[in-house]
Amino acid sequence: MASTQAMQLQSPASAAFSQAEWETRVNLAACYRLMACFGMSDLIYNHITARIPGTEDLLINPYGFMYEEITASSLVRIDIDGNVLHNPNKDLGINAAGYVIHSAVHAARRDVSCVIHTHTRAGMAVSAMECGLLPLTQTAMRFSEIGYHDYESVALELDERQRLVRDLGKLDTMVLRNHGLLAVGASIAQAFNTMYWLEMACKSQVDAMSCSTPLHMPSPEIAAKTYHLYRPETRRPYGEMEWPAMLRYLDRRDTSYRD
Repeated sequence: MASTQAMQLQSPASAAFSQAEWETRVNLAACYRLMACFGMSDLIYNHITARIPGTEDLLINPYGFMYEEITASSLVRIDIDGNVLHNPNKDLGINAAGYVIHSAVHAARRDVSCVIHTHTRAGMAVSAMECGLLPLTQTAMRFSEIGYHDYESVALELDERQRLVRDLGKLDTMVLRNHGLLAVGASIAQAFNTMYWLEMACKSQVDAMSCSTPLHMPSPEIAAKTYHLYRPETRRPYGEMEWPAMLRYLDRRDTSYRD
């Protein structure tokens, strides 16, 4: 269903791409716009990448665009080594730090189609807490198993990639200590849903801890049970059912992401 909606209202620019690449471009542009709508963007910084089906190539944002400006045709196509294959944006390249983090995950995890990295206020706050993300709410218990990666300065060194991959393992989420958040998914829809709720969990924790009152913690057994119930293999992969509604949300406001 999501693919069908993504192909609606096609721009003439779609003729330059395969159907699979154009669908990915539209959905990825939508993801960028949604991140901006829900307050998870960072001026011209941070990245969301998606693998083009049937290839090893990735789509990434041009370095200089805000998330709210991203369109399907403006996304940059790169190979797994970071070489630019297609860039319609004159005088704009890609952010090398984004390539290091995202290419590491895409190269190591064949099950991952989309990687989202953020520097949100709540995400950065939790990344600086020694306790990490606590299972304070049902939303947070979805992430009872989450990775942690110690800060190594701005991610420009290629040898950090092996440690990023090691710390993420087979998980869907990771806290980059003193830095921000990372979420991955088998699709753009799933990755967005994961990051949205991870951000909500961080916001709830910051709010609760700011109230200067004792916090009520669930038992480890309940936290584990809740985590299990949120796993995609238990009930459903969260994000897919929601994605058509998210596209309609954007279309009611501005359809230019499809251009």
